[in-house]
Amino acid sequence: PCGGASGLVLRGGRMVGRWGDVERVDMTFSIAKSYLAVLAGLAVGDGLIGDVDDAVGESVPGETFASEHNRAITWRHLLTQTSEWEGTLWDKPDLVDRHRQVGPGSDNSRKGEHRDLRPPGTYWEYNDVRVNVLALALLHVFRRPLPEVLKHRIMDPIGASGDWRWHGYRNSFVEIDGEQMQSVPGGTHWGGGMQISTLDHARFGLLLLRGGVWAGRRLLPGGWIDALRATSSVNSGYGYLWWLNTGRR
Repeated sequence: PCGGASGLVLRGGRMVGRWGDVERVDMTFSIAKSYLAVLAGLAVGDGLIGDVDDAVGESVPGETFASEHNRAITWRHLLTQTSEWEGTLWDKPDLVDRHRQVGPGSDNSRKGEHRDLRPPGTYWEYNDVRVNVLALALLHVFRRPLPEVLKHRIMDPIGASGDWRWHGYRNSFVEIDGEQMQSVPGGTHWGGGMQISTLDHARFGLLLLRGGVWAGRRLLPGGWIDALRATSSVNSGYGYLWWLNTGRR
């Protein structure tokens, strides 16, 4: 069902304002990227990712990172949208988001046109295909569907409802350890995506505001929130899949 806008304001952990139906599950878009960034933090804390500067191809089998260009891509590159990954995932080539611009005054008249790729780590581009590559890579290191990991490690401990869903695409299944698992996207660009209520989003936001600690229990590794919010060397307004209001621009 469709409804009007909803939202709420928290101050000191208390709700001081709200509008609309904050318990209604709504379609959301690129906020899913923020959840991927948190899952990457869990993988680092668990030792599934040794270092964000490790090559992703060391952990992901198959052809996804097999080319000479893609072999140089690190977890940091994927998290900061500087990977320049080249290829096709779930029938979508990375080319569809080349030249893509975001923000006020964006000019997307050249979106989808060819652009010569730069070395990984040297060029920033908001590219949903490459974010979906990160989600697939995280699926391989966890060896469990990402919504299951998120529910068990984050959403249940912070008291989120059981109503949220994170859907993949009809063709985004891979086999891991003999089981078919669906890879989820970092948005709702081509379907799928995260469907969640304002209240559940607010709890997630409060967890990050509190440095990854909830009710005295550390859910995220120490220092991950600071790393997530650190400016990228290529784009000072962006961290680990996280927009930063650097210079209040």
